[in-house]
Amino acid sequence: MDTQEIGRRGEDAAAAYLERCGMTVVERNWRCTSGEADIIALDGTEVVLVEVKTRTTDAKGTAEAAVTPVKQRRIARIAEAYLAHTGAQPCGVRFDVITLRVLSPSRALLRHHKAAFVVEA
Repeated sequence: MDTQEIGRRGEDAAAAYLERCGMTVVERNWRCTSGEADIIALDGTEVVLVEVKTRTTDAKGTAEAAVTPVKQRRIARIAEAYLAHTGAQPCGVRFDVITLRVLSPSRALLRHHKAAFVVEA
């Protein structure tokens, strides 16, 4: 599998996991001028932007470490654009990270980091 296929399968697994947890996935790969949100979901009335990182090895660093402060600020800008685009009323916004470590072609270890970071205004 190439890296795009691994990433797509990781996002599929993450979306399925979120739905099993009772969240509603409303967008996948939503794009704006600031970038792309892997998954946008609703957890009750809270809008959740989920960054998904899938790795087959930690040779280049952990998946969690890939969500740098620069990436966090970009995700916050994407959240602002999404809320403006949808015309959503002021609501809670949360930033989650889901990491997957591929163990075999059909198995992966999934970790859900709820409220993984906060972006100051």
